[in-house]
Amino acid sequence: MVQEAVYNRKWWKESVVYQIYPRSFMDTNGDGIGDLKGITSKLDYLRDLGIDVIWICPFYKSPNDDNGYDISDYYAVSEEFGTMEDFEQLLAEAHRKGIKVIADLVLNHTSDEHPWFVEARASQDSPKRDYYIWREGKEKNEPPSNWGSFFGGSAWEFDEQSKEYYLHIFNKKQPDLNWENPLLIEELHQMVRWWLDKGLDGFRIDAINHIVKLEGFPDVEAPAHEKNVTAHHFFSNLPKVHDHIQHLNRKVFSDYDIMTVGEAANTSPEEALLYVDEKRDELNMVFHFEHISMDNNGEGIASWEKNPWPLSQLKGILNQWQTKLHGKGWNANFWSNHDQPRAVSRFGNDQEYRIESAKLLATLMFMLEGTPYIYQGEEIGMTNIQLPSIDDYRDSVTHYFYRQAQREGWAENRIMGAIHQTSRDNARTPMQWNGDAHGGFTTGTPWISANPNASWINVESAEQDPNSILNYYKQLIALRKQYLVAVYGKYEAMLLEHPSILAFTRTLGNEQLAVVMNFSATSAQLDLTEALAGKSMRLLLSNVDRNTNETLVEDRLGPYESRIYIREATPC
Repeated sequence: MVQEAVYNRKWWKESVVYQIYPRSFMDTNGDGIGDLKGITSKLDYLRDLGIDVIWICPFYKSPNDDNGYDISDYYAVSEEFGTMEDFEQLLAEAHRKGIKVIADLVLNHTSDEHPWFVEARASQDSPKRDYYIWREGKEKNEPPSNWGSFFGGSAWEFDEQSKEYYLHIFNKKQPDLNWENPLLIEELHQMVRWWLDKGLDGFRIDAINHIVKLEGFPDVEAPAHEKNVTAHHFFSNLPKVHDHIQHLNRKVFSDYDIMTVGEAANTSPEEALLYVDEKRDELNMVFHFEHISMDNNGEGIASWEKNPWPLSQLKGILNQWQTKLHGKGWNANFWSNHDQPRAVSRFGNDQEYRIESAKLLATLMFMLEGTPYIYQGEEIGMTNIQLPSIDDYRDSVTHYFYRQAQREGWAENRIMGAIHQTSRDNARTPMQWNGDAHGGFTTGTPWISANPNASWINVESAEQDPNSILNYYKQLIALRKQYLVAVYGKYEAMLLEHPSILAFTRTLGNEQLAVVMNFSATSAQLDLTEALAGKSMRLLLSNVDRNTNETLVEDRLGPYESRIYIREATPC
């Protein structure tokens, strides 16, 4: 019999989340830009997929220098996405269909067009001046310190109007907020409560681990010729971050039954526990990026060229995160988002084995302990796009990389090859609904080109194919909802030394899953005789045709094959 007491059951642990990038999801008015009504029109599709929660990327008023993460009014909907009434209708319809809604919450910075910053830069004596971080420069008109921005260049920008530098660890049009100012914090708390009172079910909190900066903003030790230096450890995961999050939780979050997930780059499992340990009352879970940084070739522009990665590296990362958080905190599992290239192109094989490898990646994401996050189009195996010219790209970070790589002397074909691999626009091409022009996303001209393979990789085709990636996602979601062991079971790795097979068990009481996956384009020998000690296990699901009556002991796994077996509880 499966044990009755499951570790601290919560709805957000048992949910499946679907991330929506509204600009590229569905356009209903023909202007080439997705909108809130477009999301509402696809709620039945999402309900049929089986998801429980949708996370909507920023739809607030914004000049869109960083595609909505530069907010100029926290209380308004961007006109290109619709109206506040459109949002309220979306929220009501989603709730009516049993779908919860979370939104992006950007607390590290605003747009430089936000009224707070407009007032702050008007004068050094402005009442809003201290809402942001200002400093005088060094001698010879140099910035206050050598900190580099995530998006390239200095993290300091000189403001001609008020004659000081302001800090921006992202785009220069995204000035960082000063979390040392209690008046600012109170304004942010009021804004968060306002959205929750509208009925939102939670937030994905952007760059939350960066809201506190090292006091004094000291230089990073580096050679004198390096003007802009990576300073992540000076504004990531500093101790006071936790004071602010606990305060936010105590004053606002704790009054609502919501889910909260923080974006926390450069975070180890030990650091993550400070955010998600349920005894600390901070966040429900965080996104870390260790597993999707495996293929980075270095820092700066070097990171745009991807390296092959050994499976042993992924195994090590998963083992750390699965074991160190078990029983204490909760994982957020994902392969893709709006800032990353398409998972099947990056970690799978988007050519001969696109279907198999997309299903394999989904199997791993759903079978780990943690809440799975599907990024729009991932469920149909959307791939990276190869746009011919830099002029076809819209992402400001991609354009910055292009200019920097030119300055470094990279050849044009090398630059474009790196962009084809890594650009954030790979994830931002229009959702592929059918084989019509632009994948059925719009009747107009899309804001960015649709992938030409939309003619055959699309929702309509996938719905008609029982063996499609889409229908496999539906099976995985149904399996996770049927078996609590798939949600709460303890993870234990197997075959740690195998070069191409990733295998593990999930155990809850006397119910156990065994998951085996071949991360290779060639077949691989599987032998779990010793690991499973002769246990009899029944096949639940495979990404290739298999006899469901077969048992797992010794066999060969085909290219990118994955299987899920179960040893069920003894009936009472």
